[in-house]
Amino acid sequence: MKRTTSSKEIVLGVTGSIAAYKACEISSRLIERGHAVTAVLTESARHLVGAASFEALTGRRVITAMFEPFASPEIEHIAVAQRADLFLIAPATANILAKAARGMADDWLSTTLLATRAPILFAPAMNTNMYNHPATQENIEILKARGCAFVGPGTGNLACGTVGIGRMIDVPAILDAVEAALCETKDLVGLSVVVTAGGTREPLDPVRFLGNHSSGKMGRALALEALKRGARVTVIAGHMDVAPPEGAEVVVAQTANEMAEIALSLAQDADIFVGAAAVGDFRPEDPSEEKLKRSGKGLKLALVENPDVISQVAALKRDGQLVVGFAAETDNLMKNAKAKLKKKQLDLIVANEVNTEDSGFGADTLRARLIDTEGNVEELDLATKEEVAKRLFDRISDLLD
Repeated sequence: MKRTTSSKEIVLGVTGSIAAYKACEISSRLIERGHAVTAVLTESARHLVGAASFEALTGRRVITAMFEPFASPEIEHIAVAQRADLFLIAPATANILAKAARGMADDWLSTTLLATRAPILFAPAMNTNMYNHPATQENIEILKARGCAFVGPGTGNLACGTVGIGRMIDVPAILDAVEAALCETKDLVGLSVVVTAGGTREPLDPVRFLGNHSSGKMGRALALEALKRGARVTVIAGHMDVAPPEGAEVVVAQTANEMAEIALSLAQDADIFVGAAAVGDFRPEDPSEEKLKRSGKGLKLALVENPDVISQVAALKRDGQLVVGFAAETDNLMKNAKAKLKKKQLDLIVANEVNTEDSGFGADTLRARLIDTEGNVEELDLATKEEVAKRLFDRISDLLD
């Protein structure tokens, strides 16, 4: 199996929920990210999914019983427990939560959960009444107090025919939680981070708007990186093509005025404010209350300037608070970015090109430079937005020291 330098050993515990079939996708996605996966199926899970699927996906033998005659001693529960970087239990039934909370060890998975010192992440999946039962809630609180992490559950249609909480959270959210659990850099613990993301939309009439091509991918990457490092994260979300990461509080802001009002409020208690949203510079002066019709004579629009959100936040900056902005430019990148850094009173600015297919709005990569108030420039060349987020928070962490 091809491994990357960031590859981690993940034990994927699959228990007896109808959501067990989703564990195949989880396994596949983890492998795509370069991790090594050992799948463990409880006896109940084996009635719902087959070991052969996981063996084909992981390239490893699946653990299904406590006393199987394995060819290699590495499959023993103590050996696996010691080499694991993370235990992910997805789906996690009420039964496995109860066993883990009470220290029961009557099968391979529950025994190994007692033996491991690796982080443990549960993705619950069960009937609403089972999840809300005081015993289950007590078990969850016990596990959280011991340092176990949880992702989900979500709310929706359940296999039992009811609607409510208990559905296993979507796979992308689980993958986000895995990356957060695996992150060894926890330099933002106890800090509050606010990130603006996506693009604003200014109404022209009830059905049309002035907007931009921002996808929200950069803002999402920033929010996820902050979560991974232990921060409390709030995303002020304009229009986004991607969902904010699981674990972040989300406040929606459709227009520049809405984003400015929310940003000024939330910035008061934030330690770090990162303005990654593409806030529209202009809005129609007099939006129509009815849909505008064709007249054959064209249409003239009077536009007025929107508030400069990041400038307003920076103007009220407290001692020790950091405000970071983005400069999305099509020309004179460094000149314009440095001018914005000074004029807007920012601590850092990310200068990024937005006029090429591999950089800017909608792309997964970015050609960026990090510029600080001392004039230092860090060239990132062409990097993924996740890598840009990591490098940016490395610089932010240095400024906090």
